[in-house]
Amino acid sequence: MDFNVKKLVRDAGTALSRVVQLTEEKLGTSEKTELDAHFENLAERSDTTKLWTEKILRDTEAVLTPNPGNRVEDFLFEKIEKKRPNRLTNQEYLGLDMIEAGNDFGPGTAYGSALIKVGQSEQRLGQTERDFIGSASHCYIQPLRKFLDGEMKTIIKERSLLESKRLDLDACKNRLRKARSIQGQQTAEKDLRVAQSEFDRQAEITKLLLESVSSSHASHLRCLHEFVETQAGYYAQCHQVMQDLQRDLNSYVKPAPMLRLNSEEVDLTTPTTTPALEPFSSAVQ
Repeated sequence: MDFNVKKLVRDAGTALSRVVQLTEEKLGTSEKTELDAHFENLAERSDTTKLWTEKILRDTEAVLTPNPGNRVEDFLFEKIEKKRPNRLTNQEYLGLDMIEAGNDFGPGTAYGSALIKVGQSEQRLGQTERDFIGSASHCYIQPLRKFLDGEMKTIIKERSLLESKRLDLDACKNRLRKARSIQGQQTAEKDLRVAQSEFDRQAEITKLLLESVSSSHASHLRCLHEFVETQAGYYAQCHQVMQDLQRDLNSYVKPAPMLRLNSEEVDLTTPTTTPALEPFSSAVQ
């Protein structure tokens, strides 16, 4: 394998120069080029955005897929660009067992019939939940992950490159201050001009990327609205299923027998206490 020896030596020298510069800065023996306040604010907002986006993403995934093993499996399937496994929800498993139990007890019995009805509703709730998970993942989780894996990684890479250019610039400044000969000063000045140009260019690129975080916030806001709409629709469907189930179950309840006594209805299933009659007095005054 052919190696470019000059490039290898130059890269090694640059890396060593950066290490020396960073060490001197830590020891307080070398000056450090500071970025302007606006740039620092942009960088801080970028760090905050990354921190909270990662946390919100993890929390949302935990809400939609509570099982950590399933979350890992889904993540791996996404990485290899394959469809997620179609798992039944816990409510669907509950519904299946209720239906099986109802058939075993007898669909003609009150309890068996009710179990079948509830089991079917639990299955509908489970299917609704699966639809919600898929929609929420598409409209909210995927955009957030795409932002972290794409734009945010690019910002981190360019900021790291800017820091390297900054170390090169400050190292050139130190060499110029330490130069004693005219030739050494001329060489150091030339290197400084090149380093300053590269630093300014990289700072501008990084600044543009940091400013784009604002548009990412706007995009995340739209995704958040879609997520809320999806979640509201999910709960509305669940509420409707439960209302229908409650109405069906109530229709199976037979009214208790009633007896009309002295213009009042008395529930025969409720034990009542008959008041004691006063003894009849036959004494004649």
